Amino acid sequence: MLNLTKADRPTLYFIGVTTGQSSIMKLFPLWAEALGIGNAVIKGIDIGIHADPAIYREAVTFIKNDELSLGALVTTHKIDLYYAAKDLFDYLDPYAEMFGELSCISKKDGKLEGYAKDPISSGLSLEAFVPERYWEKHGGELFVMGAGGSAIAISAYLLDPRKASRPSRLVVTNRSKPRLDEIKRIMDTVAPDVPAQYFLTPQATDNDNVMMTVKPHSLVVNATGLGKDQPGSPITDGAAFPANSLAWELNYRGALDFLHQAKAQEAAQRLYVEDGWIYFIHGWTQVIGEVFHLEYTPEKFAELERIAGGLR
Repeated sequence: MLNLTKADRPTLYFIGVTTGQSSIMKLFPLWAEALGIGNAVIKGIDIGIHADPAIYREAVTFIKNDELSLGALVTTHKIDLYYAAKDLFDYLDPYAEMFGELSCISKKDGKLEGYAKDPISSGLSLEAFVPERYWEKHGGELFVMGAGGSAIAISAYLLDPRKASRPSRLVVTNRSKPRLDEIKRIMDTVAPDVPAQYFLTPQATDNDNVMMTVKPHSLVVNATGLGKDQPGSPITDGAAFPANSLAWELNYRGALDFLHQAKAQEAAQRLYVEDGWIYFIHGWTQVIGEVFHLEYTPEKFAELERIAGGLR
């Protein structure tokens, strides 16, 4: 039981694992003031990883029925929550149904709506650091460790057939086979023309071995969550990053082991290393905009980014 209590002010929830450690708890009041919703508050709902479906249904049902509970951002539980509670929603956006995940819960005209915002927020984040026509110029590959919602979103965004410049191969690894099978099913539909390989990697050394096969000028992503809510890294300290590549640690807080491993090879392997901060900003602003029915001008987004930078 979650023991949720009726909201007495407009409330946005953060459904995660260790929500109290997130910068959003200090940042949201500052953003709310800048956005003119200063009476709104944010509350965390901490749920253990791969919880009982009844727990996810309890959270969604509460938000649906409580008048001043306006919506939520969902992290870590995006896939589990979708399958446990999708029947409780009056509307699911096409990304949510295609990818089988929910990162945003909102209300409109008395109806409960569910969205998968990761394809949008990951795309905006990638555009911020991946050079234009990077794949076309270098023929590099996309290597994603992890097969959850973020991994699916990143893979689908970069391999979209409408893009003129795409990775030459997709490589995905994961510790459990069901998630691996699911991302394969989705990517076989999204980009059937791009060569793809999927590896079961229960040990970090397994990821080391797979990474040895990845071409230079690639993008290596830690989408496992290791280094934030769970300790460790998907690779060992002995792993070798492909030369002249981009390394993206999706986490922005925690031990960030993968980030430090990439930084240690930054000069020798000529890497560009990015953390999850800009992803954090885009992810939250997308959800806040949906929940509070806001639109951002470039100037307003720049202001929100500046405010967030002051807390970093």
